[in-house]
Amino acid sequence: MILRDLPVLASWSGGKDSCLALWRAAQAGAKPQALLTMLDEAGDRSRSHGVRPEVLALQAQALGLPQRLGKASWNDYREVFIEQLRAAAADGIQAAVFGDIDLDSHREWEEGVCAEAGLAAVLPLWGERRADLAREFVDAGFVARIVMVNTALVDEKWLGRTFNRQLIKDMLAEGVDPCGEAGEFHTLVMDGPLFDKPLALRDGEAAKLGEYRALDLLPA
Repeated sequence: MILRDLPVLASWSGGKDSCLALWRAAQAGAKPQALLTMLDEAGDRSRSHGVRPEVLALQAQALGLPQRLGKASWNDYREVFIEQLRAAAADGIQAAVFGDIDLDSHREWEEGVCAEAGLAAVLPLWGERRADLAREFVDAGFVARIVMVNTALVDEKWLGRTFNRQLIKDMLAEGVDPCGEAGEFHTLVMDGPLFDKPLALRDGEAAKLGEYRALDLLPA
């Protein structure tokens, strides 16, 4: 698909993969119009990464893009997501950008919901080596921290660490996927070439959420 001048929506988790996908799409000439983030039913946290709405708002402000926020349980997630995509299509958006890399079930889901909404699905990172993508993210100048860890898959020690070349090296040495594609961990992007200023955040409490450990980053 030719991305030049294509009005797109970014499926935005706040993490490194959705950010790198948006960066690549923009580099290819796409015209980002908005960020779509799914929240929990109460709207208190992002559905996948557990990020506070006020922190997501800071990201959107730094990126210079409006937000589209959907609230859903896992049971009605698909329905609400499609509703958001249809509303975006009605506003002239023609494609949605996703940060998935190589999980076929994820790509099929994204292509399916986009088809129902009349949009194209764009996956700029698809099929590339995970470690190379992690390094590209860092080398492009993006700054992120690990804000959630699945302790059933990886050690809690990664929580709070800055996502940089040394972290990638350490993860690879221990057999950890530096993209966390299986849900080992989630990140929050705080600065980079898409941002007009770094996010001013402070560390809140580290919480236990079942098998997950989460670091709550708060506006400074």
